[in-house]
Amino acid sequence: MVSHLGQGLAVESADGKIILCQTRRRLGDVAVGDRVQWTPSEDGEQGRVEAVLPRSTVLIRPAYAGKTRVVAANLDRVFVVISPSPEPDWLLVDQYLAVCEFRQIPAEIIYNKIDLAASEAQSLAALADYARIGYPAHPVSARSGRGVAELKQALHGHCSMLAGQSGVGKSSLTNALLPDKNLRTGEISERSGRGRHTTTAATLYRLPDGGELIDSPGVAVFGLAGINGKDLAWGYREFQPRIALCRFNDCRHINDKGCAVREAVEAGDIAPARHQRYLKLLDKLAMPDTVWE
Repeated sequence: MVSHLGQGLAVESADGKIILCQTRRRLGDVAVGDRVQWTPSEDGEQGRVEAVLPRSTVLIRPAYAGKTRVVAANLDRVFVVISPSPEPDWLLVDQYLAVCEFRQIPAEIIYNKIDLAASEAQSLAALADYARIGYPAHPVSARSGRGVAELKQALHGHCSMLAGQSGVGKSSLTNALLPDKNLRTGEISERSGRGRHTTTAATLYRLPDGGELIDSPGVAVFGLAGINGKDLAWGYREFQPRIALCRFNDCRHINDKGCAVREAVEAGDIAPARHQRYLKLLDKLAMPDTVWE
């Protein structure tokens, strides 16, 4: 499924044609990236989605009445985008990575606008804690084109999504990766019958060199919906081998006695800044009325 269009769905057929489809009742959430079974209308111009095929991964966001909603499916790569301006929000970066880890979606980091950094070496050094625990980093400039070819190679063959705070250049990166994006958007708009594509939901695009890129206008899909304290701890990759070594099964890794995670922090084996941000995210989970963005 390519995108939501009001009450309809934009579905891509095997031959690459965009078809406007409706859904059966009680089909449940149909998300961008879903693989679906659908039947065409008599004229072949529209269709109906009959079933959603099993998903490999999902991202969810909060919905009404404490429920959650699937908003992206079958992702196998997330690229967290940061830049020197605005300065990286490391708490948000850790939240993205924790969600990806919990959802079992591999994640990598893009340092965009690297040409604007006062010191490239210092900027990339800030990623040392992430490199140490296995998160690859890509220095890129969408403006100059630096690193774009390498990024395309990393995206090749995968269904990916860019995530990041406002102003880091996700739109510029998307345009660099998708030179025919406007044509694709126009095709979806034409099928919708609305004259232009007005959806605020995510949209899936085919990458010219192979693979797919889901363009999402917001960050709520990387919220903490459906995640509890234990899930959050597991979302910190460097915590994982130490969690089972804690004295108590319900250890929160704060000031608990016999906490192997906290001992690793004190020994320098876990970055103290990462642990502090974990504690801040744990506090956020304690606010039940918060809508996670």
